[in-house]
Amino acid sequence: MSVREAFSLDDALRSLENVQLAKVSGRLVRVSGLLLESLGCQRMTGQRCLVEQGDGSMLEAQVVGFDRDITYLMPFKKPVGLTAGSRVFPAKDEAVLHIDESWLGRVVNGLGEPLDELGKLDGRDVLPTELPNVHPLRRQPVSEPLDVGVRAINSMLTLGKGQRVGLFAGSGVGKSVLLGMITRQTKADVVVVGLIGERGREVQEFLLHSLGPEGLKKAVVVVAPANESPLMRLKATELCHSIAAYFRDQGNDVLLLVDSLTRYAMAQREIALALGEPPATKGYPPSVFGLLPELVESAGNGDAIRGSLSALYTVLAEGDDQQDPVVDCARAILDGHIVLSRKLADVGHYPAIDIAASVSRCMSQVTSPEHQAAARKLKELYSTFEKIREMIPLGGYTPGMDGKTDRSVQLAPRIERFLRQEVRDEAEFEQSVAALTKLVKSPA
Repeated sequence: MSVREAFSLDDALRSLENVQLAKVSGRLVRVSGLLLESLGCQRMTGQRCLVEQGDGSMLEAQVVGFDRDITYLMPFKKPVGLTAGSRVFPAKDEAVLHIDESWLGRVVNGLGEPLDELGKLDGRDVLPTELPNVHPLRRQPVSEPLDVGVRAINSMLTLGKGQRVGLFAGSGVGKSVLLGMITRQTKADVVVVGLIGERGREVQEFLLHSLGPEGLKKAVVVVAPANESPLMRLKATELCHSIAAYFRDQGNDVLLLVDSLTRYAMAQREIALALGEPPATKGYPPSVFGLLPELVESAGNGDAIRGSLSALYTVLAEGDDQQDPVVDCARAILDGHIVLSRKLADVGHYPAIDIAASVSRCMSQVTSPEHQAAARKLKELYSTFEKIREMIPLGGYTPGMDGKTDRSVQLAPRIERFLRQEVRDEAEFEQSVAALTKLVKSPA
């Protein structure tokens, strides 16, 4: 044997060490609704697997639980032709997303895959797979007002950079329209939008009418419509927060919009119930009310002096019930809530913001005492008039009996005009405060 042949044989023998003689796989033993059960493919919770489908393609799924030898999987996408005994393979590498400024102007799904057919996404930095976490003693306080371009909010419910606010309303009261107004008019370097569990037609409408070409240039849109799996809706919501936190830590003022937080809670409810977790309040398992604070706490300001992350979540009050469990939980963990009233929407008052039922918990930190006094005065006049509104046509109000009531009645038309705003109109923060001060100081 020649020296060359000996070296070739040695190389061949050494290469056998790296040859995988058997490919580890499990098998599918049961499909129950959204849940897949497998044997023989042991993975940690949160890790991913590939399930062989009837057409030969691979379905990506994530481990969401286990029971002795059975591993519970949840697919990211709709399964196609699964059969008993379908092979289940552990995913070789966990998906890692890379991000930078090239993500701006793009539309992605919950896995970070592009939906806009503009090519593959990549970047110089690794995007963490876990929700961002900021030490509470290092988080920068809310100290500057956030101009959202809506007069009623800027003047009466002033928001701050780094604040997390809920937009509470029933269906068809104008949440998405108001969200579009805020998206277009808020002064922010980067806008991250999560369209979670909503109608598919709203995606294109939001891109065309709410964001527009100019707004899209500084935005990242994450989409998981109602026909996506609950796991995908969960991943999309968490991806929004990771993207927003990344741009915040780069020193940008970021606005995060999530429509809606309720669909996120419903997605977790579907998963938890499929795993056998007992329902508690109105069908929601306890794990839902543990995940919501974890999600919300990942938003807000970071530990760097530069950069902020303001978050706005829409919350669906089913049947206009302000005591709905998700509404009640969101009210407790957010830094304020803006309530949209069906009563106002029914009479054509838009945006249908009920200033008496709404509150911004950071307003006192970002506004002057004079501004706060003017807002309290207007809210007092508004509430006084609302108490006697229905009595006026019936002759139950007599002028001259009470000076405060008389003033509220006389200023009511001007207050109503002040709180209304057309969809395409923009009301800057300074203009809104000046108009508020002028209104409360004006003679009746």
